[in-house]
Amino acid sequence: MTPPPARARRAADAGLSPSAVSALAGELRLACMRISRRVRFESTHVVAPHQFSVLCRLEEAPRTPSELAEIEKVSAPSMTRTVAALVERGLVERTADPADGRQVILSLTRDATTLLKDIRRKRDAWMSVRVGHLTAEEQDVLRQASAILTRVANE
Repeated sequence: MTPPPARARRAADAGLSPSAVSALAGELRLACMRISRRVRFESTHVVAPHQFSVLCRLEEAPRTPSELAEIEKVSAPSMTRTVAALVERGLVERTADPADGRQVILSLTRDATTLLKDIRRKRDAWMSVRVGHLTAEEQDVLRQASAILTRVANE
């Protein structure tokens, strides 16, 4: 008989029934979504969440609009509108692809880099205030949960 996968062993070791594991998974998913939404919307007056996501993708590397559309799982026309708005605001610049003149390469401007740092600082500050109001024990639980959730996300 083959041993159960490590994940199943950990759940069994925790003493949780399959229905309890399922309930916990649902609660965690909802809590993570709510926190993510709250943090995301803390700075929507500066750029919309979908624009922030595109700026973060361009921070990783310059890309074509079609690459961005594929990564972000949106249509090409939708990405064209998003990019146009970011270009108009001076956050993204277009340059011709030296290897293919029909393609456009998108990259961040200095203003965008500064904006990303500012948005992240504000989001971190928002979260820090909330975590700062917790007890030392609760903060320790969150520290442990953060490591566990990161491991779950990387599986």
